[in-house]
Parts: sequence; structure tokens; C-alpha cells
Amino acid sequence: MRGSWPLILALWGAGLGAAMQYAKISVIYDLLGGIYPEGGAALGWLVSVVGGIGIVLGVVAAMLVARVRYRRALLAALWLGALVSLGQALLPPLPVMLGLRVIEGISQLAIVVAAPTLIAQIATDHQRGLALTLWGTFFGVAFAVMAWGGLPFARAAGIPALFAAHAAYMAGFALYLAPRLRTLPEEGDIPAFSLTTILNTHKAIYTSPRIAAPAAGWLFYTFCFVSILTVLPPYLDATVRALVMGAMPLVSIAVSMTLGVVLLRYISAVNVVIAGFAASALCMVWLWAVPAGVFACLALAAAMGLIQGASFAAVPQLNTGAQAQTQANGAMAQMGNLGNTLGTPVMAMALAGWGYFSLPVLAGAAFALGLILHLLLATLRRKA
Repeated sequence: MRGSWPLILALWGAGLGAAMQYAKISVIYDLLGGIYPEGGAALGWLVSVVGGIGIVLGVVAAMLVARVRYRRALLAALWLGALVSLGQALLPPLPVMLGLRVIEGISQLAIVVAAPTLIAQIATDHQRGLALTLWGTFFGVAFAVMAWGGLPFARAAGIPALFAAHAAYMAGFALYLAPRLRTLPEEGDIPAFSLTTILNTHKAIYTSPRIAAPAAGWLFYTFCFVSILTVLPPYLDATVRALVMGAMPLVSIAVSMTLGVVLLRYISAVNVVIAGFAASALCMVWLWAVPAGVFACLALAAAMGLIQGASFAAVPQLNTGAQAQTQANGAMAQMGNLGNTLGTPVMAMALAGWGYFSLPVLAGAAFALGLILHLLLATLRRKA
């Protein structure tokens, strides 16, 4: 099955299902008050608890996935996600729904660790850059699908129908992947798992300039991406607001899949990421000079597209073994969830205190830090 595009696309589809575990609650958030009128501020936890699980257990999930084996872990996570969505379709009491979201966070983590590791193993050297760039679009594509299709479906057929449809989606990919993943070669020795191993693995990951590098940049990318898309709309002209906000994720994905893929043929993934951070920082200067400028917003989305796909492509370029790749993907899950969790509230507080100009300053500083950190880690790799 090495080099099989249908299998690679199916693994990407499984990733879309994992991202939909975030997106399905985000897009219907305004409707949840009608189901849980007593929920109040606790409804926010229905969105954020999945990210909290990722922050705490990102690396632990990588260790467990390697121990359980990538194929088994992925299939178990898909079936678990399907069962959880079926449970959510019953619209249980809010405490039970929160508990189901915690379990769903575990399912999501296992998928986003196992699937890219399997893609990197299945893809040929020629395919790997394109395949992992495609994987890097899973979050944006899933949110677009849920915003354009999931929300109207929930309004027309009801929220339970949306959850049931997601359950069917997850189960469908589990059924498709099960026989095909059996043909993959054995995955080697089973790694140890203990509290000491967990602590030592965290230390090994975050002191390695190879394993930690993709996650280090991913923290600053995720801090900016979701928060900018969340807080920017009120500052855009009302006549173009919907157009710009709909176009930004699409521009980011398009650039990632075109220019990003071409660049990966000629320069390393890390250098593509560095170029993306530099261009994004320059776009924030543009947005400071031309507040909420339409072309500046689209240019920013294009620049972030370079970071998006190349960050995942950097994992196998910097780490050759499946275990190191799994650790790198676990660290990306951990740092990505941390960035997603912190980005919007920090940006919102800054805007409340200092107004629009705190957005380009704060985001520009984050992009600059991502650039600097990648350069420092590259220097450490050369010295090593």
C-alpha cells in the first residue's frame, strides 16, 4: 500500500472527522442556549474542553498511540468518536455532554497523532511533501465544511441529526480503513509506558531541536490563526466582511497546496515555514499601516498558508523514525491546542484594553517569535 493515494486521502478524511469534533460545536454554539438554557458560561467548556485535553495529554497520547500501535489506535479512536457522537445526538444533560466532550478529546488526539504518522510512512519520498501539506489543511477544511454545510443542516434537521451524521462519517472511515491498514508492515517494538517514561519523553521532546521544532512554530501559528479569524470581523467594512472572512481560510489552503508544495520541492520544509512567518510578520506591519485592509488580510492568509502545510511536512524531514515522528506529532497536538486555547482570549483582552492596533502588534510579535525560535533551533541542529 506504499504510495497509495486513496489510502492517504482516507487518512486525511479521518483527520477531517477529528477536526469536525471541534467544529461541530463551534458552528452551533449560538444554538446550544436553546438546548441548555441553564448552561450559561459552562457552555463555553463544550468548545474548549477538547483543547484542554490536548494540552495536558498531547505527548501522553503520542506515547499511547505508539504503544497501542498506530493502526489500532486510529481505528479505535474513529469508533470511539462515532459512539460519542451518537451519545451526543441524544442531547443528554449538560454534565453528561461535558463528559462526552472529554472522551471526544481523547478520540481527537489519537487521530491527529496516528494519522499523519501513517501518512508519512505510506507516502513515497516524492509524495510526502504534498501528502503532509494536504494533511495540514484538515482543520481549515473541516471548519469550512461545518460552517457552510453543517450549520444549515443543523438548523434544518436539528442538532441531533448533525451529531448522528458525524457519527456515521466516523464509522464509515473506520470501516473503510480497517481492511486497508492491515496490509501495512509491522510497526516494530512496543515502547515502555510509565510515569518516569512520560516525564523523560516530555524532556526528550522539548530539548530536541529536531522533534520540538515543528511544534514550536505551530504554537505561534495556532495562537494567531483562530484568534485573528475570531476578532478581526468587527473591524472590517460591513460590505466586504463576509467575503473576506470566507476567503481567508480558502486562500490559506490554496497557497498551502500550490505555492507551498512547489517550494517544498526545492527548499526544506523548515525554510518554507520560516518564509511564512517572515511574510506573516510583514503583513501585520501592513495591517498596522492600513487597518483591516482587505488586500492585507488576504496576503496574511496566503502567508499563513505556507506555515500551515510545511509545518507537518517538517516532521518527517527532521525525524526519520516512526517513534520520533509520533512524538513530534504529539508535541504539535499539544502546542496546537495550547495556541488555540490561549489565542482568542489573549487577543480579545488586548483589543478590549488597547483597541485595534494591539492586534497587529500582538500577532506580529507572535509571528516574529515563531520565526526567531525556528532560526534558533536550526542553529542548534547545525551545531549538533
